[in-house]
Amino acid sequence: MNEIKKSDQELLSQTPDNLPKTLLQKLRGGFFLVIGYLLSPLCWWNDLVFNLPIAYFFGSICSLLAPKLFMPCVIIGYWLSNIIGILLMQAGAIDVFQKHPQERNLKKELFTGLVSSSVYTFFILLLIQFKIIDTPNFWSGI
Repeated sequence: MNEIKKSDQELLSQTPDNLPKTLLQKLRGGFFLVIGYLLSPLCWWNDLVFNLPIAYFFGSICSLLAPKLFMPCVIIGYWLSNIIGILLMQAGAIDVFQKHPQERNLKKELFTGLVSSSVYTFFILLLIQFKIIDTPNFWSGI
């Protein structure tokens, strides 16, 4: 019985002013979640469609400063697009799945996202280094 009263009070406390804000937050969170998934390494087909063109564009912009920067900046751009994807997924998931709106700490969320993304990258590099997973050698004939 107490649960019914509590839920009635929660419904009454949601005024029309709070309701659209929550709906807009969930829509924004869903948008961030989808875009983040498309940029993240969790999506297996995204590289050809999203990440590599973004990385190529980033490398092209950097090569205007110095032509030798093209390839390092392509690699950095690729890594950044994956990191941004993970951060967008995290921000979107917080907006969509968090039940009660809380004050957000952007520095803490950014730090957590960067740490988790870096740990993921380091873990994949360890798997490659210890030959648990194999990478194709595209330049074997060169």
